[in-house]
Amino acid sequence: MPSPVFILSSIRSGSTLLRCILDTHSKIRAPHELHLADLEVQLISPYVELAMQTSGLATAEIEHLLWDRMLHRELVLSGKDIVVDKTPGNLLLWRRLTECWPQARYIYLTRHPLHILESAIAGRPDQDPAQTENLVTTYLRELQEARSQLGGLTVSYEDLTSNAEEVARKICVHLNVAWEPEMLTYGSVDHGPFVQGIGDFTEKIKSGVVMPGRDMPADADVPESLIAACRAFGYMETAR
Repeated sequence: MPSPVFILSSIRSGSTLLRCILDTHSKIRAPHELHLADLEVQLISPYVELAMQTSGLATAEIEHLLWDRMLHRELVLSGKDIVVDKTPGNLLLWRRLTECWPQARYIYLTRHPLHILESAIAGRPDQDPAQTENLVTTYLRELQEARSQLGGLTVSYEDLTSNAEEVARKICVHLNVAWEPEMLTYGSVDHGPFVQGIGDFTEKIKSGVVMPGRDMPADADVPESLIAACRAFGYMETAR
């Protein structure tokens, strides 16, 4: 897979909605979250260690072969031309993605940081809210760093939910495929199960249509920990 596509986003940013819209396209396969980073290779004998050393393969490189094969499998089974992986965890290892796929393409999905945090806390009721806040700020920091280092297209969840056609058209241009109106009625296509752990699983995503997002929060409601991210992604222009 010389140039797979990765949606890089924080958790709770609407990436499942975006992947369903893309997966509806006749040329794009966007499966559920694959969690490639959790696929690891173990060399369990000195013989296989010697064999891999002789082949010039480090363990990380063998894992890259496995990751690449997983994406290739999705593409072959679908009969499509482009594969898109939207696992949010990919954002925390974007540097390794560039090692595995130097020609990978990227779509950055932003959302108002406060809405991300609120959604993440609501989805993790058993977790310490402070830990969730730290996790969200880590994702947002990595998203900004990846955007500054890699090429790609940035779209926002707010634009996706208010003008899905415009966003979908931009992505089609970015991926060099024709726009297909059917992308907006993603419920007409089977995208696999919506279950916790591999993407959004709420009734909203199961509706099969793009639904309006929430009203934007006031700047005064943004906690100090999120101000830098709000400014970086264009949600807050001036100092508070």
